Amino acid sequence: MEAVHDQPIVIVTAGGRNPQVLINALNGRFAKVTVLIEQPESKTLFMKRRARKLGWMTAAGQLATMVVSKFGKRFTEQRAEDILRNYGVSDAVDPAVPVIEIESINSTSAIGHIRRIGPAVVFLVSCRMLSAPTLTAMPCPVINFHAGINPQYRGLMGGYWARVENDEENFGATVHLVDAGVDTGDILYQSRMTPSKSDTLHTYPLLQTAASTDIAIRAVEDVLSGTVKPLPANGSSRQWYHPPIWTWLWNGFTRGIW
Repeated sequence: MEAVHDQPIVIVTAGGRNPQVLINALNGRFAKVTVLIEQPESKTLFMKRRARKLGWMTAAGQLATMVVSKFGKRFTEQRAEDILRNYGVSDAVDPAVPVIEIESINSTSAIGHIRRIGPAVVFLVSCRMLSAPTLTAMPCPVINFHAGINPQYRGLMGGYWARVENDEENFGATVHLVDAGVDTGDILYQSRMTPSKSDTLHTYPLLQTAASTDIAIRAVEDVLSGTVKPLPANGSSRQWYHPPIWTWLWNGFTRGIW
């Protein structure tokens, strides 16, 4: 499909395969896409923040899962390639898309870049949570792609936890308006899909992303055309995190949910 609309769009991300799928999808539809890429957050800051919320033992267990997951991705590459092919999406970096490196979306320089570009919408995918001052400073609507069904599976690993909770009907993704909470903003679109037996913690987010490029495009189109019809995020609400390594191993060996 040819790119349409000449209003600038800014995508904010920390980078990676899954966000690149959405960058390519949006760039294929819209004419003026600019990407702001954040620097990765240090593991030290991650540990301190999680420990304050959940305690040091849980934080260490979550970090261990992240490390093992990163190592294990090499064994799920074939499934990842199948997902990309089945949904007709690409994770290849397009050098024609302008990229600006930033320290954080919450930095003064990042806000300066956004104001200079003057976007009609800011699209977030896999980036830091916007601080209250940053959100206030945004000159346009801000929407977020979340790999989970809100509000039941806010936070991280929404697909994995839907399976663990015997709730595969809510294995999916959400595009929502951004407010001060964690994935608590009004919902624009949701999509649901069924994971295969070969999907794991390594491939759930890619599946959720690849199967949801259409709702990302529709949400941006609605903002640009002024036809946004948000729905409140009603229902049971819970914020989830990475599973600690012992939880992940237990569910994997006893239930086949990896």
